[in-house]
Amino acid sequence: MSSDNYINRRAFLNKGFRIGLTAALAGTAGVTLLKLTRKTYVWQIDPFTCTQCGRCQTNCVLPVSAVKCVHAFDLCGYCDLCGGYFKPNANTLSTAAENQLCPTAAITRVFIEDPYFEYTINEELCIGCGKCVKGCTSFGNGSLHLQIRHDICVNCNECAIARVCPSEAISRIPLDEPYVIKGDFTFKNKS
Repeated sequence: MSSDNYINRRAFLNKGFRIGLTAALAGTAGVTLLKLTRKTYVWQIDPFTCTQCGRCQTNCVLPVSAVKCVHAFDLCGYCDLCGGYFKPNANTLSTAAENQLCPTAAITRVFIEDPYFEYTINEELCIGCGKCVKGCTSFGNGSLHLQIRHDICVNCNECAIARVCPSEAISRIPLDEPYVIKGDFTFKNKS
């Protein structure tokens, strides 16, 4: 074999190696760029459309629903007689279990000053039944609403709750958009 053939062959292999390496790097960069530019979507409940039907509690694929009650404090009237806390026609306005609307005692109330109380939600106890939300919207300011917690939700490709939601209140939104809360009147149209 002559030295000219050896050099040409070596140049050919080096050039092929460089082209292959460049193609591989370009492909890796393209996949990375695609992942960075592609939006991740999550499920969210439109609190203005939700009818508190109770299906969020029973139809989530998780043993305890990823839907939790959220309190928009800026809308709360801090009522002594809270429709989201007390059962309708409660015997007394005490914190006794028989007077509370929440089946898991996820809502607690703390006295502020006469006649105001602050209501907080323990999301670990909340099962997403919506009873408190329905009571709050039918009697009070509607400061309680349901929302899917993204840190709990497994983000099913087709949400089991969304399939059975009678008011079609559940839709997918980009992850980088904030939760829609009752105080925010900018909920986007469903896509």
